[in-house]
Amino acid sequence: MGQKTARPAGIDRNGVLILIRGALLALDQANKTGNYTVLRDLGSPNFQANSAAGLGDIFANQRKQALDFGAVAVLEPQLTLLPQIEPNGMLHMAGFFPSVPLQVNFELLFEPADRQWKIYGVSVNLTSGGPQAPDTPVAEQPNPADAGPPPEGPSTAVQPKKETKPVKP
Repeated sequence: MGQKTARPAGIDRNGVLILIRGALLALDQANKTGNYTVLRDLGSPNFQANSAAGLGDIFANQRKQALDFGAVAVLEPQLTLLPQIEPNGMLHMAGFFPSVPLQVNFELLFEPADRQWKIYGVSVNLTSGGPQAPDTPVAEQPNPADAGPPPEGPSTAVQPKKETKPVKP
């Protein structure tokens, strides 16, 4: 018997967007309110084995950091793992929302239940969303008044000599 491998999921782009946005916005709202009941209820029966309080503990760091995933409502996700069906039958996908200054990275697992894909696993973090120069504290920015007097004009020593020719009348 051959080893089972993941296969592409037969799901259209709109279905993917609905699943990603639904899961991440539910997590965002749960983190903002501290109430994980709806997130739990949107999950598969196996995900619902976690209590709402248990989910609150799992996502406590994100809640304490007041992370905001609201950008997922309007930005287009960039998938780094196209939706695929794992050997265990779960739908698996990963990617990021290219937001600045922080990029929302996600990995999601959905389990089939009642002829729907239900949340089974959610992993989300924020990373720097693009090249950024380090912050310069205001105290370290140069003050033009401290720069001294403006430079003098060019010195005559470095200017090329002009040849003088007698002017003929």
